[in-house]
Amino acid sequence: MDNFKLVMLSAGFEHGGNVTHRHLDGHSKLLVYPFESQLGNRNFNDFLASVERVQYRYPEFPEGMEPRELYEQMIDEELKTFLRKRNGSKFKDADLQMDERERIAFFEQDLKAKDLYRRKDVIEAFFKSTFYSWKNYYTEERNNMVYVGYSPAIGIDAARMIKDFPDIKIIHIVRNPFSAYRDTKRRPFPQDLSKYLITWNIYHSTVEMYQKMYPQNIKIVRYEDMVHDKTKFMTELAAFIGIEFEDTMLYPSWNSKRIDTDIAPWGTVLRSTEEYNSKIIDELSEEEKKQITGGTMALAKHFGYGSIDYLKKYYAE
Repeated sequence: MDNFKLVMLSAGFEHGGNVTHRHLDGHSKLLVYPFESQLGNRNFNDFLASVERVQYRYPEFPEGMEPRELYEQMIDEELKTFLRKRNGSKFKDADLQMDERERIAFFEQDLKAKDLYRRKDVIEAFFKSTFYSWKNYYTEERNNMVYVGYSPAIGIDAARMIKDFPDIKIIHIVRNPFSAYRDTKRRPFPQDLSKYLITWNIYHSTVEMYQKMYPQNIKIVRYEDMVHDKTKFMTELAAFIGIEFEDTMLYPSWNSKRIDTDIAPWGTVLRSTEEYNSKIIDELSEEEKKQITGGTMALAKHFGYGSIDYLKKYYAE
């Protein structure tokens, strides 16, 4: 395919990143990665390293590596686990037909056709080889289609991604910290509340900074707007990506098959409805609500959460 086009979704944990990812699935112009596209590796280390796990960061690659070594550099835990030890994958029941040997062979062939193994070439080969080897993907690759990946919090590496892909579109999802924290408590090892609030502020303030620097590349959206009016939200999102709105964007799906039950195992946010988003706040204790209010007041007001009915009482002037 010519003119490689990439969209990356970014979000804090339980902010609706997986949900948004699933709503883009099934669009006729989008090639949507099957699970989280965990591009990161252990070679990148910066002052934010303690904030987020390496698989969710944008990678760096050592010089002198061969294509097969570069393939293994990317953690890509969810898809590689599915392909190598399916019984150990939370997606073991997903109808995904892929031979990793074919994926690797295409990856190597694509890179070897380049003069240099630049980082951008490695990322491009990563996505292209996935869809080349995905035998039962619902549609065929065609020119001018857009690859869509999702990796939590990768928006904090926006400047590095834009350096590689000047036309990349980065969509960062913000969700109110009450609902988001309640959903993260479903995890077997959830973060404690203080750490969660610190990262909530770091993620969103960092991407907000980058959005001001690269407005053509980055769009920050509120999850609350999606569940309130999906048609309006998705129409605007389609325009930002550069595609036409399609009705498939109004519901979550996987490989174009609509998901009418809980969105798990693709994410811990179970339902993409406004009722779900508001009701689960009541499952928090009053002490938790108090701490969340105090810890997020400034940024939450910046994103207009004081104007949403079920959040007004927390962010009133």
